[in-house]
Amino acid sequence: MEITDGWDYRYRGSLYYSLTKISAIHLAQGMAVDLKPHGVTALAVTPGFLRSEEMLDHFGVTEANWRDGAAQDPHFLQSETPYYAAKGIAALAADPELFAKTGGIFTSWGLSDEYGIVDVDGRRPHWGKYAAEQGF
Repeated sequence: MEITDGWDYRYRGSLYYSLTKISAIHLAQGMAVDLKPHGVTALAVTPGFLRSEEMLDHFGVTEANWRDGAAQDPHFLQSETPYYAAKGIAALAADPELFAKTGGIFTSWGLSDEYGIVDVDGRRPHWGKYAAEQGF
């Protein structure tokens, strides 16, 4: 399981950042091909706007008052906890059809749609829909 930023091969604003994130996707896809004969599944998963401890610190907020971070960046209201992607990964791991998904690139919000996952704060943020609405 590779964790990355993004679900495609687009440029992410910095050459080295893009190479790092695209490499994780390519690594999962390449490993899927190489490991398929051995019955091993390889996947890539991306969260949306991740409300990690580092981001909470960056915005000067805590998990209790994280919405106050929107004063600095309104997109932060669409953020998700690390548990959201983790719950998706757990659902993937429990999927009896997992091997059929080898080489796939999955998003936390897509996994939420597929498996009915809810973030620990009770929300179901969908960065994909939000990004499309915002024209990202």
